[in-house]
Amino acid sequence: MAYGGMATALPYPDRFYAGAAYAGLSATSPGNVDSLKSSSLGLSDDTILLLYGLYKQATVGPCNLPKPWSWNVIDLAKWTSWNQLGRMDSMEAMRLFIRTLEEDDPSWWSKAQELDKEVTLDTEEMDNEKLVVEVELNGEINVEDTPTAVVPSESNDLLKVNGIFSTAEVEDVAEGIRAIAVYNEWVSPTVTGRRPSARYQHAAGVVDNKMYIIGGNHIGHYLNDVQVLDLKTLEWSKVDKVPQSPLSLQQKQSPYWFPPCAGHSLVRWGTKLLAVAGHSKEPVDTVIVRAFDTHTMTWTILDVYGQSPIARGGQSVTLVGSTLVMFGGEDSKRHHLMDDLNILDLESLTWEAIETSGTRPSPRADHVAAVHGDRYLFLFGGGSRSNCYNDLYVLDLESMEWSQAQTQGTVPSPHAGHAGATIGNSFYIIGGGDNKSGISDTLVLNMDTLVWSLVASVKGQTAISSEGLSVLVVEDSLVAFGGYNGHFNNQVHVFRTFPPERLQSKILKSPAAAAAAAFAAPQPVLSSPLNGTSSLSPDPEETVSESRAVPESVQENLDGEQLREEPECALDDSATGKKLALVLKVNEELQEATLAAQAECAKLQNELAMAQFNSSELEQELHSVRGQLAAEQSRSFRLEVDVAELREKLQSIEILQKELDLLQHQKAASEEAVIQAAQKQSTGVWSWLAGSPPDSNGVED
Repeated sequence: MAYGGMATALPYPDRFYAGAAYAGLSATSPGNVDSLKSSSLGLSDDTILLLYGLYKQATVGPCNLPKPWSWNVIDLAKWTSWNQLGRMDSMEAMRLFIRTLEEDDPSWWSKAQELDKEVTLDTEEMDNEKLVVEVELNGEINVEDTPTAVVPSESNDLLKVNGIFSTAEVEDVAEGIRAIAVYNEWVSPTVTGRRPSARYQHAAGVVDNKMYIIGGNHIGHYLNDVQVLDLKTLEWSKVDKVPQSPLSLQQKQSPYWFPPCAGHSLVRWGTKLLAVAGHSKEPVDTVIVRAFDTHTMTWTILDVYGQSPIARGGQSVTLVGSTLVMFGGEDSKRHHLMDDLNILDLESLTWEAIETSGTRPSPRADHVAAVHGDRYLFLFGGGSRSNCYNDLYVLDLESMEWSQAQTQGTVPSPHAGHAGATIGNSFYIIGGGDNKSGISDTLVLNMDTLVWSLVASVKGQTAISSEGLSVLVVEDSLVAFGGYNGHFNNQVHVFRTFPPERLQSKILKSPAAAAAAAFAAPQPVLSSPLNGTSSLSPDPEETVSESRAVPESVQENLDGEQLREEPECALDDSATGKKLALVLKVNEELQEATLAAQAECAKLQNELAMAQFNSSELEQELHSVRGQLAAEQSRSFRLEVDVAELREKLQSIEILQKELDLLQHQKAASEEAVIQAAQKQSTGVWSWLAGSPPDSNGVED
């Protein structure tokens, strides 16, 4: 390409925002596409509209705005350009934007470098010290009102966009994960120190810019170590066990270290990390909540009140205000999955079992949950002994009513053992498995619009496509550790997300930036994410009415333009009439096609609802049949045990029968001998009475 090498060196999304600033599209522009023409770019109308649509798709997402009135030609053209992109991925829209700009203006980067740029950085990021940086063509930087001048060099890993170095994070950008200049991709940074043993089903938390890894499963052995990664120096260290003397039972302070455990949850509460539930070798009947003090490096057991839930592992625990919301999991004996909801008030330390209504999730473990707006609990995925799920449920924490959300976009595959993290209204889903293989996709759910998007996909068998990994949010980044995908991992991976509004604030806006400001910010969502009315989005009728309203100033301009155009139109009424008739005809055809598509969509939605209803009934029937099958299997097992016992008794009877036969034979022989002896004695008496001489051996009287 003819543009300079710096543009090719810029990674996405930096390259996209540099091109958008050059084309006059930015978050602060007033929103008039005609401003692009005044920027002397020499772009055609079709290219301008295409660039506008791609910019909106990349920064806002799919078009959710109502169609403008047909008389508003400019707004209709902009809406059509954006709407026709459908569900195109944000990164794909960025790449297509740059490709289109390069085709029409191959030297855009060289032209952009000819402009002097001045940036006013965020005063909050610089500890309220205003820093104004002027970047000239020769690369020199003049710093005004700055205690220390920053001179970029080839060794500096500073973010550079359109020749601008962001010095708002100079002190930290070269340290830790901030030194990573790759966005929207998983990278494995270089770490020092002795790495922890490979593991999965561990728990992780961040306190004071340090990531704590606690416990886990290593080749079937439960772990109880505490490993620490300094996120500034990326150096590993291990917390040594602090000897503790047994204290009174009233204080509930354990004289022992955290027991070997896996499948537990870790939640930050001030400077402490709360370890909730988990599988261990200790014989416990209820959930135990332990607290790790990151200052004293000691463990304590919280003395809780109320009815403690049944001991379990693989549950989800979410911090909502000053309460912990726990759902599901698998009991400590790994016999049953649960679908109960329990809440622990961290101020009163009291457990409460919550009765919910609506369509609640099926019993499951290894799922993830996130809270949105301190009111809605989103729960995704998980698994049972034979199935993995990709369903999404929403719990209204005020009414305690469950509903199954209907989502759009890239449908996730069934997940279990995955990790979840939230940044703003984005709910990230990372890793996991589906009972067949690890899942390499990183997905994000917009919790306002309920639209799924694929943001990254790793290649090969990496730690990201693992089950039982941990993912934490550190500022604008996701930090992952561990997992199991055929082998145990102990690697650290980082995924840097860069909000468009933050990056755009550091890019110089050209005079033509007035092109699309009115449409740069996301518009209110017209549909609720729940099955019914929700406070997550404004009232649909109010939103539509506001979007249809025409400002007075705009109406006056339109009326003026119409008045000015009337004399020109009178010169060629026939040509204008033909064009108008053609436009009206095309408009009617488009409206008819739209109505037909809407009818077809409604039909498909009805069919989908019916299919989901049938599926729910079949699932309930399947659950009932499985219960009956389990009962029959138990009955069959009992019958087999009874048959075995009867066989043993039958063998005993046969032995007794043989002994009886032998005794009867001996008895018969004895009786026969007695009879013969009696007969002989009887014969001797009769011969004596008859006068026969006595036997020679006899004795005379």
